[in-house]
Amino acid sequence: MEDVQKKPPVPETLLKKKKQREELLAKRAKAAAILKKKRHDRKLEIFKRAEKYAREYKIKEDVEIRSARQARKHDNFYVPPAPKLAFVMRIRGINGLHPKPRKVLQLFRLRQINNGVFIRLNKSTINMLRLAEPYITWGYPNLKSVRELIYKRGFAKVNGCRIPITDNSIIENRLGKYGIICMEDLIHEIYTVGPHFKEASNFLWYFKLNTPTGGWRKKTNHFVDGGDFGCREDKINVLLRKMV
Repeated sequence: MEDVQKKPPVPETLLKKKKQREELLAKRAKAAAILKKKRHDRKLEIFKRAEKYAREYKIKEDVEIRSARQARKHDNFYVPPAPKLAFVMRIRGINGLHPKPRKVLQLFRLRQINNGVFIRLNKSTINMLRLAEPYITWGYPNLKSVRELIYKRGFAKVNGCRIPITDNSIIENRLGKYGIICMEDLIHEIYTVGPHFKEASNFLWYFKLNTPTGGWRKKTNHFVDGGDFGCREDKINVLLRKMV
């Protein structure tokens, strides 16, 4: 038995490296499991929020339909609440542009033709819209228009760069502190003109739209006179379908 050679001992450095590697793999596996669970929980949260918003939109629509029916039943009129959201779009260039409308267009971030932005309607913004009216067209977008604009033409402004919104994490990183973590949150905040509308609107890069299918009618005339500029109320949705 004495002839049997003993195995040489494993160097201590190799044992330490093996132990360190095993600990590192265990940490990575644990971190991956935590991240997977976090993503799963976040998906569930986003899904629940989307369902809640869908119910909210449906209830609002049903209330308006019911109110209009009751008003007609009693030979009366239903006056919907004043709109709080507008979509403003530039339709003319800079030739012969007065300094005041030029400044208004700069404040609205409308520096090129067919650029568009969401605006909160109040006394000051309405006065600004009147100043720049011959160079813009605007109206009240519905939920479908807001959703199509953000999903199809929406880009994020991250560190001054125009970034496509390919993942909810982009939204969460910039707007998570305001409770906005996904696309549906962003759409809801814009459409309902929520308390963080300013942050959500500034997060979105101004929309670059196509010229409408079939072209413009006459940019130098007001919309009510058969032209294009000025307020077109809910008719903006028809125009957006041709431009998105």
